[in-house]
Amino acid sequence: MRISYNKLWKILIDKDMKRKDLQEIAGISSASVAKLGKGDNITTDVLLRICEALDCTIDDILDTIKDE
Repeated sequence: MRISYNKLWKILIDKDMKRKDLQEIAGISSASVAKLGKGDNITTDVLLRICEALDCTIDDILDTIKDE
């Protein structure tokens, strides 16, 4: 099973935001944004900061995808 952050990227598009904007408003590092871009594992602390900054829940920014 893996995690997809496609929902997060859609939210950013809808809000006319760039990844750099997300980094600044959520107070996360560029390394964390890069991990998100690659679909790598990220700490729940970072996910919660993103949710707080975007006023959403974790379900709104990620999906779990079953490996085939």
